[in-house]
Parts: sequence; C-alpha cells; structure tokens
Amino acid sequence: MRKAIRLIIIAGVIATIAAFSAAPLVTAQEIRIGAMREGTSWYVFAATLEQIIEPIFGANTVEVIARGGGVANPMVVQNKKAEIALSNVATAVWARNGHPAYQGASAPDIRALVGGLNNVFVGAMARQAFLDDRGTSDLAQLLTAGKSVKLLMKPVGSSAVPTAMMILEALGTSADKIKKNGGDIIQVGAPQIPDILRNGNADVYIDTVIKGHPTISEVSLTANVKFLDLPEAALDLLAKNGLRPGEYGPWFKGQDGPNKGANLGTVLIANASLDEEAAYQITKALIENADKLASAHAAWKQFKPEEAWKPESTGIELHPGAIRYYKERGWM
Repeated sequence: MRKAIRLIIIAGVIATIAAFSAAPLVTAQEIRIGAMREGTSWYVFAATLEQIIEPIFGANTVEVIARGGGVANPMVVQNKKAEIALSNVATAVWARNGHPAYQGASAPDIRALVGGLNNVFVGAMARQAFLDDRGTSDLAQLLTAGKSVKLLMKPVGSSAVPTAMMILEALGTSADKIKKNGGDIIQVGAPQIPDILRNGNADVYIDTVIKGHPTISEVSLTANVKFLDLPEAALDLLAKNGLRPGEYGPWFKGQDGPNKGANLGTVLIANASLDEEAAYQITKALIENADKLASAHAAWKQFKPEEAWKPESTGIELHPGAIRYYKERGWM
C-alpha cells in the first residue's frame, strides 16, 4: 500500500514538472495590463489574466493597472505606460487613425493580440416617467424636440462619451443645442448614476451595456427605466466609425425584448515593441485558458477563440507574436 502511494506521489511530481516544462519561462520582464477600476468586468479579466501569465514571466512580474478605459487604454499602450491593455475594437481603430476623439493624438504603434473577447454595446435608456410625460419612446424625438432634456453619461475617458456625441451628431443635434434648449449634459462616475436617475435628476442615460453590468443592473432594478433603440441614422454613423450595429438583450428589467445598439467590441492590444515571444506566450495563454475567463465573469462567456484573429474581431493589425500562434493553430 505504501509503495503504491509512493508511486502515485512520484507520478504527480513528474506530471507537475512536465506541465511547467511544456510552458518554458519567458525571460523575466515586466508586464503591465491596462484595465479599468476595480469591480468592472475589465478589471476582473485583467486580474484573471495576471494569474494565468505570471507563471510564464516570473513571480511579481505582472501588474494590473486599475484605471483607464476604452478610450484611454490605446494611448496608455502607445505611450508605453502598459505593455498590454484591454481596448474596445472601435477605440483601437480611432486611436490608430487619429480620430477627433483623441484631439490630434494617434496610436500608430498599437497591435492586436486577441480580439472578439466580448461584445460591448452602447445603448440608451430613459426614465419611464420622462417618457410618459413626452408621450414617446423614440430617442430621436426625445433629443431633438427642442425641449429640455437632461442627458446622463460617464466622464471623459469612457467609450460611451464620444459614441454619445456621434449619436447626437447623427440626429442633427449636439451638447450645445441641448443646453441652449434648457437641458444639460451630466457626466458622473458609475457609482453616482443610479441615484441620479432614481431622484429624477436625469432623463436619458447612454452607456456601454454588457450582460450583468452592475451599474446597468442597479439602474434597471431601482430607477424604473425603459431601454430604447438607437435610431437608424445613429447606427449608420456609428458603423462608419468602427462600431457594429446589432441587438442586445433582453438582459435587464425594462427591456421588453432585444434593443438596437452599436457594438464597440473588445480586444487585447500590445505595443508593437513588445517582444515577439512574450506576445506569443500571452496570446497562447489567454486562448488556452478561455474557460478560466468565462468562470471569472459572465461577460467573457461569449468569447470564441477560433475567431480571435479575424480583422472584424481586432480592428487593427495583429502583433507578429500573435500571428505566429494563430498560424500554429491552423486558424490563419
């Protein structure tokens, strides 16, 4: 019996050594992951990725940067404040091309590692009492009727902000016109949003929407809102700016069925200067541990690894290290 137990232990040690040998340690280097604040799905993703790749790069070599966002992160990587970061597909394209959202800056050195990580729709909702007062749930009418409307969104840095401005542009209005008509543009952090809507201090709310989003969930459960379709004119303009029109939900109270929105997408990006072997190992580790990401947060359950390399999933050029991995898998 003791001999059998000893053999089992030895076999376990050999298996462990073999497992580590199969993923050789990359030369120790610092890997900073640009994410968002704690509590967001992006932070959960980054923290999970940290646990996955740190054994590859060495103890205490990987750090999660708990700030940034869809708009900021491409520039964080471009300026080498992080080696890799989560970005929206659309904002990666905006940054690479020097979109006006970046006020003259651009990010020509960002490259994609893994795309299609999850869908991030931009959607709109409004207080039911406001809709009852106006007698319509048509977003175009609500924003262009020449009446006072208080539009709520996150601060600058969120992908929802330039997207909201594009929606206004497509409908023939703007932040200035809304203010001239007695309305307002209210920009606050996520923790304040539910209270503002519950208290009737905002009418229409535009934000990024994913299944299980904590802020959207709280708003839908406590503020009596109705989700609204984005108008076709807005969807057309957003499509020209890298967002893919589509439907989301029903995921929340206040959704009678799927709503029309625009998908920003999510992609893991790197600076072009990132070592090819490091890029290869990060790509490989993420793809081959997709189940761990799905277990960490529901937002990542829709990820399809075999589509991670496709142009529509990444928006920007792939890093050579990622290309090497996808070709090894036979996907390219």
